[in-house]
Amino acid sequence: MKSPEARFSTSPGRSFWTNRSVLALAGSGDPETRVLGRAREAVFEAMESGWSGPPFDPFALAEMRGISVVAREDLYDARVLSAHGGRLRIEYNPNRPRARQRYSVAHELAHTLFDDVSDTVRYRSRHEEPADDEWQLELLCNLAAAELLMPIGAFPELADESPDIERVLKLRNLFEVSTEAVLLRLAKLSSKPVAVFAASRTDGRRLDSSLQIEYLHGSRAWSPRVVRGTRLPRATPLSVITAIGYTAHGTETWSGSLGQVTVQAVGLPPYPGHRAPRLAGVISPADAGLVAAEPRISHVRGDATQPRGDDSRIVVHVVNDKTPHWGGAFARALRSRFPEAQAGFTKWARERGLVLGSVCLDRMDESIYVASIVAQHGYGESRKPRIRYAALQAGLQQIADAAAKDGASIHMPRIGAGQAGGNWGVVEEMIDDALIQRGLSVLVYSLPDEQWTPDSYQTSLRIS
Repeated sequence: MKSPEARFSTSPGRSFWTNRSVLALAGSGDPETRVLGRAREAVFEAMESGWSGPPFDPFALAEMRGISVVAREDLYDARVLSAHGGRLRIEYNPNRPRARQRYSVAHELAHTLFDDVSDTVRYRSRHEEPADDEWQLELLCNLAAAELLMPIGAFPELADESPDIERVLKLRNLFEVSTEAVLLRLAKLSSKPVAVFAASRTDGRRLDSSLQIEYLHGSRAWSPRVVRGTRLPRATPLSVITAIGYTAHGTETWSGSLGQVTVQAVGLPPYPGHRAPRLAGVISPADAGLVAAEPRISHVRGDATQPRGDDSRIVVHVVNDKTPHWGGAFARALRSRFPEAQAGFTKWARERGLVLGSVCLDRMDESIYVASIVAQHGYGESRKPRIRYAALQAGLQQIADAAAKDGASIHMPRIGAGQAGGNWGVVEEMIDDALIQRGLSVLVYSLPDEQWTPDSYQTSLRIS
């Protein structure tokens, strides 16, 4: 299986990015990676405080982050500014369509992920002339807004959806989100070799200028690399998209390792101060014989304390940060099976402390390890989930490193979804990101007589 780096676009150094706010956010890293990481952190914090969906309410998210949201009919769209006492305030036009209101608030929330948000009023207007590179900031906020509207673990039922642009537009209206949000979730969930992309004119004031790739995100079955800034062929069938809502499709040859692809796209609102619409769409190899990706996770009936196989195996579970003594049902079963695992963890906790995101990895015999991830805050009854998603993510990444080094398979119950109160849909996607995409084998166990349905986010909206 290809590594995650092989599936996503890369920037040709820092030369693509020139905007001061973007560069300040990125530091020495990639701006897109950094802003999506901050958006994911905001989602994790909100979910841990009870934020749920669908629909995922950006107004509620703003309130949870201490940002006031005020309706103002005299605004064209929305803006974020520093109000009295330095508190951030989002103002939006309540007369816009509901879906646009939701997107606008999510977009302004994305602006608050930048450290210099208070330095100037971020105001999207038809008449305001932004700096020449301000579109780069808007691009990243579009991506972050998509993450907030359709976050990790959301809409697992889209996994079987066909990435057809007409279908995407219907789903956009159904879920009241942006086109980019639907596209990005479809790419994340699809097992087919497809990628979604956004493109814009090299000169946003001219409809006849070349189209260039802003980003390209591939599915798990996608492998070619496309460099950010790559220009589409001059004769691309997408050149006829000259207004919002226009669609086009065709087959053409893109540069690099892509070869011939089928492509379809729709026109999106232009950046502030630009005339030419942006484009977002789907590409797939013209060779229809390419196979889909391998399954994400193997779900089996059995006992995770008795991991299957003869290879090196790591049994994974989640523990809390308050006591080294295991009390959960699976932890007790694990302690009964491997008493030395509890003893080793107690000793490790005494020496290291129970720090969220840390991992105790103990060897039980020549082929079995027990990995305890500290990713639950406290224990006992709680009105809010005790899971700490960022800590779980950090722990899974450490386990991925250990498993890759030792050639180990990974075995677990539905971690984080029991006493920790986490959402299995979110956890499952985190496992896919950290483990499956590195080519590691993961088995998730349910007991033979256990009755359960995945408690991932389920839409209350019928997809038809």
